[in-house]
Amino acid sequence: MTKKILITGASSGFGRGTSIELARQGHEVVAAAETWPQVRSLRAEAAEAGVDIDVIKLNLLDHIDIAHAASFDPDVLVLNAGVMEGGSIVDIPLERMRESFEINVFGHLHLVQAIVPKMVARKSGKVVWTSSMGGILVVPFLGAYCATKHAIEAIAGSMKAELEPHGVKVATVNPGVFGTGFNDTGAESYVQWYDADTATVPMPDMADALANQSDPQEMIDAMVEIIPADDHLYRTMRPLATIDAAKQWQATEWAQNA
Repeated sequence: MTKKILITGASSGFGRGTSIELARQGHEVVAAAETWPQVRSLRAEAAEAGVDIDVIKLNLLDHIDIAHAASFDPDVLVLNAGVMEGGSIVDIPLERMRESFEINVFGHLHLVQAIVPKMVARKSGKVVWTSSMGGILVVPFLGAYCATKHAIEAIAGSMKAELEPHGVKVATVNPGVFGTGFNDTGAESYVQWYDADTATVPMPDMADALANQSDPQEMIDAMVEIIPADDHLYRTMRPLATIDAAKQWQATEWAQNA
């Protein structure tokens, strides 16, 4: 059965690959990109792939853009857009931390509060949050990003319990370290403000952490499978090896000393 699916953050990475493949499978896809050049680029890529996608502009900090996106009535709302800011917690500028929450969390919540009531009214629908392995464990010097994803985990869990009696499903997808370019950009973001001479905590070389990133297709395939599905697990984490790492982290939190 085909579905109407709205996906944020569709201009690159998981969002772009997932949007194109879902459209190829016959789903009615509304793909949101942050800027007009990204909108035009995604439209051209969809045309080249021979698929029909309704591409809209959606800057999650722009209330006009959110109002336009909220005019759609999707069967599935996929909250995939996000930013990653690097830096130690004691050094990262608060405006960078706030912006991370505004985009990753509050912008998406604004969209949720505009669209999900329509799902509740018809007693059907699904919201899929793109969280992260960083929503389960913590990566040093990416604490701001992990904090937003931990917030998403709490929000998604609450939404699941609150909306289930009303026929609306909630799920998360939790990517590990994939080579979409997103992690590379996040690891580099601190250079705009970082000063090694005044920093409280020196930034490490992130090159090793970015080596041997996984093929994004594994995550895209999983998202394409679960987004339109009527039944699947609440959490979908890839690569599969990351699941064990996340579970080990959670066990360690109960055993480690301060």
